[in-house]
Amino acid sequence: MHARAVAATTTALLGTVALLLPSSDVRAADDGERPTVIAHRGASAYAPENTLAAVDTAAGLGIHWVENDVQRTKDGKLVVIHDDSLQRTTDVEQVFPGRAPWKVKDFTAAEIARLDAGSWFGPSYAGTRVPTLEQYVRRVDRNHQKLLLEIKNPTLYPGIEQQTLKVLANEGWLDSGHLASRLIVQSFSADSVRTVHQLKPGVKTGLLGTPSVADLHALARFTDQINPSHTTITSGYVAAVQAFDGAHGKPLEVFAWTVNSAETARRVAGYGVDGLISNKPDVVRDATSGS
Repeated sequence: MHARAVAATTTALLGTVALLLPSSDVRAADDGERPTVIAHRGASAYAPENTLAAVDTAAGLGIHWVENDVQRTKDGKLVVIHDDSLQRTTDVEQVFPGRAPWKVKDFTAAEIARLDAGSWFGPSYAGTRVPTLEQYVRRVDRNHQKLLLEIKNPTLYPGIEQQTLKVLANEGWLDSGHLASRLIVQSFSADSVRTVHQLKPGVKTGLLGTPSVADLHALARFTDQINPSHTTITSGYVAAVQAFDGAHGKPLEVFAWTVNSAETARRVAGYGVDGLISNKPDVVRDATSGS
């Protein structure tokens, strides 16, 4: 832990108290630092989420970071989709009507590749497919973007951490350049984040959620970020998190989600967060650009 963290106990107590304060407790972002903007599931307000189209839309908006979600098929292939069911974002009910509840883990990669993952969003996206993780990272790389990868539902998919890292390695994403500035792996599961850190200590990691300040000392041993819902934090909490150094010896970062309006973006940026995850990344970028 960094020397600053000698005072972390005091800061932590202040952060705990700050959680009880009104959300109007905002500090001015007057140091010239602007939060990183991350396109949530790609630019998902403008294109079907977690698809290559959403990645490309984010790139077209000039957004360098994209976030995605990874799950596993029946035959062990990693695919990019948020829900553990195919029902909401594909036409699986029409293609496979007798196979409710249409869980990702109950379908092969070839079956999922047949599904339309775009028509639900709009007719212009008809025929869009659920990408494999390989397809997704290749597109992100082609666009010279960066990736915030979420391991979803790890309890459903034993060993998914090692498998995800293997795909990333095979696709060239665990080289020094990617590890230095282009890849973060996150999860709501502390055990999953710890496993990623143990398997590949060079990978930057993030823990989703708003853990208690008292738990930060232990969590900082294997994570580099605490990534909460913007509705659960204050400037005091953010400062308490940032008072600890994470797994790579730098202050813990805070990426807040899901921030979609200019007003919310300015408010949450004022808390001192390091990143804003948004379905409308262009709106958030413009609101916090200082122009």
